[in-house]
Formats: sequence, structure tokens, C-alpha cells
Amino acid sequence: MARITLKLLLPLALTGAAVALVACGNDVPPNAVAKVGDETITQDEFNKWVETAVKSQAQGATAVVPDPPDYTKCVAAKKKTPTPEGQGKQTDAALKKQCKTEYDTLKREVMQFLIQAEWVQQEANKRDITVSDKAVQKSFEDQKKQAFPTDKAYQQFLKTSGMTEGDILFRVKLSQLQEKLTQKVTEDAKKVSDQDVEDYYNKNKQRFAQPERRDLLVVLTKTQAKAEQARQALESGQPWKTVVKQYSIDEASKAQGGKLAAVAKGQQDKSLEDAVFAASKGDLQGPVKTQFGWYVFEVEKVTPASQQSLDQARDTIKNLLRSERQQKALDAFVKDFREQYKDETNCSDDYRVAECKNAPKDSSTGASQSNQPNQPTQPAQPTQPAPGPQPEK
Repeated sequence: MARITLKLLLPLALTGAAVALVACGNDVPPNAVAKVGDETITQDEFNKWVETAVKSQAQGATAVVPDPPDYTKCVAAKKKTPTPEGQGKQTDAALKKQCKTEYDTLKREVMQFLIQAEWVQQEANKRDITVSDKAVQKSFEDQKKQAFPTDKAYQQFLKTSGMTEGDILFRVKLSQLQEKLTQKVTEDAKKVSDQDVEDYYNKNKQRFAQPERRDLLVVLTKTQAKAEQARQALESGQPWKTVVKQYSIDEASKAQGGKLAAVAKGQQDKSLEDAVFAASKGDLQGPVKTQFGWYVFEVEKVTPASQQSLDQARDTIKNLLRSERQQKALDAFVKDFREQYKDETNCSDDYRVAECKNAPKDSSTGASQSNQPNQPTQPAQPTQPAPGPQPEK
């Protein structure tokens, strides 16, 4: 059974670069970029994660922070970057546009990270969900050992990524809170009774049935004459493998010495199927004309149809129902979770994203971006596979 996880947008590898703007409006304190309930996300927090993202993107090179609205430093830095062969020199206007795009992307990712991190922490607190410092540290150490062969490699990662160990521990803690929150939300959905299993089995018996299957030896030829020659060769005592190699045009079965295993009704050409399921085991049959050519075949093995019993299917059904119910419970929670916390999240005018109650409107329709079809119905996956440190590539 696939593991169910609460998918929250916690971008762990932020891209691009950014610079501080003046926060204002929407009941958000002047030194903050957003307010979630009674908690604020400060300008300093935003700037810190922006700087981390810039350093991580730069990977040891000099980090240049875009400086809106003119992006003077960003444009100057891009001018120093060698132009790819075959591309002409870009204008200042084009470079400025690139800087703005990078900034807008990063600003959105940083805001989503900080807002939803706050959502997770507040929801965990409401449900009395905690993770100990010891558990966080152990998870961190385990990931660190897997990711870095030496402490020197880890220290180099910290230097180039722009993160402190405290930043990484924060991300590990968020990951553990998400996991515990998922477990809490889906706890009741794990309960599946024997009656639930029996009802599902009775309604879906066909899912636990196996039709009759036949293993074949086949030769496929383009013409009836070739098929007759192949049959005569087999009747004279030549091995199937030899005859198949000489006459067959079906590369798949030819590679297996003519074997075609576990054929069930509905899988082959109707003419061949009718002949196969009318034949007795060990009898040489054909030629049979099909849309693909002419077949000569022999039924090598017959596996009768079977029905898996309720007891045999019990564990499979129980796991299936448990998984479906957990996912349903999780989907319902995530929907309510987003709606509730979005309604409690106000952002400064220059920092509005889809997670904000005052989310920006789509310029073409006037609708909130969070209601557009291309927006996810639940928070997305992290942009890195693990919350802990990742080795340099």
C-alpha cells in the first residue's frame, strides 16, 4: 500500500533571488510581510530565506540579489555573465525583465514556504502535536550520514547553500510535524471491519477471479503456404525452436522459442482465440488466418479458471479500503485546512500569493488566482525529496 502523506508546499530548494520591500497594508504590521491569525511573518524572516535561496542558487559563486524596481545590480551582474554561443548581446531592458521574473518567482516561493510552514505549526499546536528536539536531531543526523561522507563535505554544503544547521533542523521539524499531522487526520480511517471486507468482496468478486489461461507454442507466417511448410516441419519431428527460428515473423514469441504464455480470452485476434480455446492440449493446430498472418500453434499448458476466496483476498481488500479511506479523510482535511488558514492569512500588498486571503486577482478574469483551474486543490509537494541536507551535485 502506498504511503499517504500530507502534501504541504514547503519548497526546500528555492530558486532565483530577491530583495526586501517595504511591507504595508491589510492589517499587517509595517515590519512584517504577512500575518497568519495572531502570528506574523516578519520582514527579517523573509529576507533571511531570500538570502539563503540566493546563495543556494549561486552554489559558491558571488550571490547577486535583484534590486527592484530598477534591478541595477542584477542587470550589471548578468552583463558580466558570458553570453551563450550563437546568442546576441541582450539589451538592458531584456536583462531587467529577466531579473524581475526571477525575483517574482522567488518571492512567491519564499512566501508560500513561510506561510504554509506557519499553517503547519499552528495546526499541530491546535491538535497538541509535538516533536521533541531529540527526535528532530536524530532524524537530522541520520540524513546527514546518508548525504555526506565526511563532516568537511557537510560544512562545504552549509557554506554554498547559505543555510545554517538551525535552518535545516527547522525544516526537519516541519517534516515531522507534517507526518504526525497526517497520522492524526487519518487515524480513524484505518478502521476496517470484517463486514466491510466481506461486503466489498461480494460486490467485486470478478476482481478476484482468474480466467482460464493457456500457454502456447506458435509460429506466425505471412502466407498460408509458409504456414503449411512450418506445420509439416513440426510433424516431421523438428523442434519448435528450430521451426520458429526458420519460419516465424513474430519477433516477440520468436525470441522465446515460440512460447506465448498465459493467453486469456480477449487478448488475441478473434480467429486465433477461437481456435486456441477449442483445441486440446498437445494437438498441433493450423494454419489459422488472422489479421497478422497465418498461425500454426500447439496448446502446451492449460490453467483452469479460478476464484480467489474471501479469506485469500481479505488482507488485500483490507489494505485497499484502508488506503481509500485514509486518502478520502486526508483530501477532506486538506481542503478545509487550506480554506480555514487562507481566510486567516493577510499579506502585505507587495507580497500577496495564492495562500493569502487578499490573493492577487487574475488580470484577464478578475478571479482570485487560488480559484483558477491550474492551481492545485491541495498544497504541492516539496521541491526536494528530503527535508534535511542534500549533497552538492
